[in-house]
Amino acid sequence: MSDVDKRIESTAVPGMREPVASGVGTPDVSVVVPVYNTMPYLTRCLRSLAKQSIGAGRMEIIAIDDGSTDGSQRQLDRFARRYPNVVRVVHQQNSGGPAGPCNRALSLARGRYVYFVGADDYLGRETLERLVDAADRYGSDVVLGRAVGVNNRYIHQQVYARTEPAIDLFDADSGLRWSLANYKLFRRELVERHGLRFPEDMPVASDQPFTIEAICRANRVTVLADYDYYYAVRRLDAGNITYSSRHLERLAAAGRIMDFVADLVEPGTRRDTLLFRHFTWELGKLLGDDFLRLDRRTQELVCLGAADLVDRHLTDEIRDQLDIETRIRLSAAAHGTVDDLITVIRHDARHGVPPMVRSGGRRYAGYPLADGEPDAPRPEWQDITSASAAWIAKLDAVSATVCSSGGGGPTIEITARSPHPGLDALVTSPVRVVAEHLAADTVSLAPDGEGTLVRAHFRIDTLVASSAPLGHRWNLRVHIDAFGGTGSAALRGARLTSSARRIRRHDRRVFLVNVVKDPSGHILIAVTPLTPRRIISRLRKAVGRAAGFR
Repeated sequence: MSDVDKRIESTAVPGMREPVASGVGTPDVSVVVPVYNTMPYLTRCLRSLAKQSIGAGRMEIIAIDDGSTDGSQRQLDRFARRYPNVVRVVHQQNSGGPAGPCNRALSLARGRYVYFVGADDYLGRETLERLVDAADRYGSDVVLGRAVGVNNRYIHQQVYARTEPAIDLFDADSGLRWSLANYKLFRRELVERHGLRFPEDMPVASDQPFTIEAICRANRVTVLADYDYYYAVRRLDAGNITYSSRHLERLAAAGRIMDFVADLVEPGTRRDTLLFRHFTWELGKLLGDDFLRLDRRTQELVCLGAADLVDRHLTDEIRDQLDIETRIRLSAAAHGTVDDLITVIRHDARHGVPPMVRSGGRRYAGYPLADGEPDAPRPEWQDITSASAAWIAKLDAVSATVCSSGGGGPTIEITARSPHPGLDALVTSPVRVVAEHLAADTVSLAPDGEGTLVRAHFRIDTLVASSAPLGHRWNLRVHIDAFGGTGSAALRGARLTSSARRIRRHDRRVFLVNVVKDPSGHILIAVTPLTPRRIISRLRKAVGRAAGFR
């Protein structure tokens, strides 16, 4: 017996040994698994399905192999042979994305509910039972169970703050607009009544139109925060389609989603609430620091595409809510040239935040102009008068170190610089530096030549305890009250030097804590669990590096 056969054999559990007879009764839930070259992650996914506490008599698994070539197809066939009346496997030629396999599975599904699982990901043992019970109890058409990231995959957590029997997509405080992936329980009658399907001409993000319309059509949407239901895995080879997609594919997807939302939702606050997410997440991320690494033609196409979406969908209400960095970059793309946009991104990435410039009673971002004319009138895209507080909140992290703090345990000290001298005189309340919902224990200001240094301390033990057991990447932001308003901005790190690296134990687990930059140049505190496999991998890399210098 091969190692793969042994692994699939080990998935057998008592609850799966007496499957429901084919064609007898209606399963409570149809689990849809689109598969394309996901070994060895597929094995863990299948094992988690086999161990579901709901039992074989209440579920069916429909796996669509989309032309895999890495052994995934053979693994699926072994699984189907093991559970012939529970698992159905369909093999087809590669369709170019998960939309086709999901639609094929929907045409075969018999369950009262349908649940989508990425073949890279896996479920908690009680996931399906808890989700179905909640849907029946509350009469819900859609149910979200708390999702968590594995291998530092980022999963927005706002929507999972607490269990809510009914939440609203258009309530900004609910956080539902940030959680539009399809790993949710859907009432199949709702799906079929409205003919909901995945757009097969979208190679990426095809789950969003499906999910958005299902939520809009639903009588009730429920969120469960009492259990880790879904483990979303970032593959160590970055092979997930989310991470490997190219800029132009993502731009096209952003446009399709925005157009879809505009057709589905009437103009006004509700539409703006949803489109704000897409300008911030899908489109804003295309204008991150990695934009500089694109070839010129791709830069031009992304800039033109962003400008078109701004022209067609960006309202004043959405603009006023945008993060100042996203707002400036979208404005440069829409009202300037691709060289203006490159100038902004390059300056942020290499030199940090420019000062504020006052002219004619207005305030402007002091970026150098792409045409090299420093005395020219400031263009429209640099006008930040209505967002001056947010501009003041833009700081550059310059160092991150680990400090001892007596009995309170070690802290990470983040030192950031503002280009504004006398920052303490500009603000009307203390500067706040936060790692998402965790505020820094102390924040202090000190003059630094022509600017101001801001030092913030975060207790490492608090970060670790709040990240356990799977780890977390904490986004750092700065909040400032100034010019009669409140401003907020992500902390950047154009010139960051970091020696903030510490291993800490929490309960029986060991975590690595360090400060890193994401592709957009923003600062994160990463708390990563150190498994034996990861420790061995790090040791091997260290030995290899040492050997290279002999």
